[in-house]
Amino acid sequence: MQTVIDYRGKTKYDVSTALAYKDRPARQQFAEMALLDQVFTLVAKSRRVLDLPCGGGRVSVHLARQGYQVSGADHSVAMLQIARQGLADNGLDCRLEEQDIEQLTYADGQFDTIVCFRLFHHFPTPSIRQKAVSELCRVAGSQVVLSYSSPFSASSFARRLRVLCGGRRSQKFTTPLGEVETYFRTQGFRLVKDFARSPFFHTLHLALFERVQ
Repeated sequence: MQTVIDYRGKTKYDVSTALAYKDRPARQQFAEMALLDQVFTLVAKSRRVLDLPCGGGRVSVHLARQGYQVSGADHSVAMLQIARQGLADNGLDCRLEEQDIEQLTYADGQFDTIVCFRLFHHFPTPSIRQKAVSELCRVAGSQVVLSYSSPFSASSFARRLRVLCGGRRSQKFTTPLGEVETYFRTQGFRLVKDFARSPFFHTLHLALFERVQ
């Protein structure tokens, strides 16, 4: 049986941590959802979308309000409880499940599009990144939207400088787009477009990949 490695981003979201994370600053929330909207101009409204990990449900709520058929999944039971409440508060009914991205129980191609938002930067090793991408691509019928942290930004350079000056090492792992593309290419997917709020300042990028026919 394959060994599944636990890492901080996978295990840290207990009840108290999940509650602290669920409410993002309004400015950050607006900017990130605006970036997501740019990507979804290339995703048909009829699509079955999986939000993985759904976290506190902010992406699920945002897309469901726009008419997408959204399901959500997360490894954290505490996060799922928060997401269920958030969806209910907005009058939305989306299926939510506990899932491990390295061992998804979904069928091949069960969803048209998968959104993996603010998880990839938690993966500490290439083997975990490749395993996660392979599972996303297996379950995706045609598209995967993945956020990742670029090493080529002012924020990333500042983190590296802090470490060189003796500061604490960040738990956020950056990944060049070329490396991300390689993981997807081995699964038969190609990059459609890479999106960034401000590529030379903010580290967050959203990349849309599609299955090669």
